[in-house]
Amino acid sequence: MKGFGYLVKEGFRNVYANRIMSIASICVLVSCLVMTGAAALFSVNVHSIVEEVEKTNETSVYILKDRSELEAKNIGTQIEAIDNVKTATFVSRHVAVEQFKSTLGDQLFDRIKDKDPLNDAFRVSFDDLSKYDETVEQIKAIDGVQSVTDRRDFARKLSKVSSLVSWVSFAIVAALIMVSLFIIANTIRTTMYSRRFEISIMKSVGATNMFVRMPFLVEGMVIGVISAALATGVLALLYRAAVGVVDRIGLGIDAVPFTSVLVQLVLSFLAVGILVGFFGGFISIRKYLKKEGNELLGW
Repeated sequence: MKGFGYLVKEGFRNVYANRIMSIASICVLVSCLVMTGAAALFSVNVHSIVEEVEKTNETSVYILKDRSELEAKNIGTQIEAIDNVKTATFVSRHVAVEQFKSTLGDQLFDRIKDKDPLNDAFRVSFDDLSKYDETVEQIKAIDGVQSVTDRRDFARKLSKVSSLVSWVSFAIVAALIMVSLFIIANTIRTTMYSRRFEISIMKSVGATNMFVRMPFLVEGMVIGVISAALATGVLALLYRAAVGVVDRIGLGIDAVPFTSVLVQLVLSFLAVGILVGFFGGFISIRKYLKKEGNELLGW
């Protein structure tokens, strides 16, 4: 047990002794973990939004601008007469404008108010979603209906964006992991070179490869654990800032609380950090363990 404690202590000492290279390794690995976490959080939020949209049995129907409010309400009566329509709630353009104004603020709203961007509309719910497409076609056929917003189509597009982000993030993360392995391996290789005389003596007196290898594996794993801790903190700050921006814009999106995924993120970061550090250490010392005595010292 004392021998194991010595080896772990040596691993920590190696990190400090080569702190410049260790910091470089940590920075690259933190970048990798933050990007991975950001992609995961984006996917979790998109999945949550898609589920919410799919649960919402409601579609917006917009009326042509040249129709009066009375004509718009008559169109609403026709919409309600369709068999599969449960309710059709009228939303006046004037009410929508006030809601729009409160969201944008007075200054920004004043710049666009003359463009008259809003229509009278109806929020329509259905009895049977299996007849959704058929019912939407019937609504579109009514004279005076300009367009129908299909929120399910929005959900499908959002899912595609999420998949694209996941694939792009995967490619970037894979590249960063390779860079992390390279830098960690070179960090540990530097440590081995500076301690090659000590390693030569240990091998000469019968030290096993595992005994020689352990401090360097610990060094790599320590770098991984530090990177995981820093990445969690950085990601928490970035996520809070992103949620704040979304709230200020007023998109009406309820972000998934960071605390609800914290445990999974920390465990994943630790696993990735430790594995990358371990393999970085393993790769760097493999060829050196095949050498003996003067060959290891380069004499």
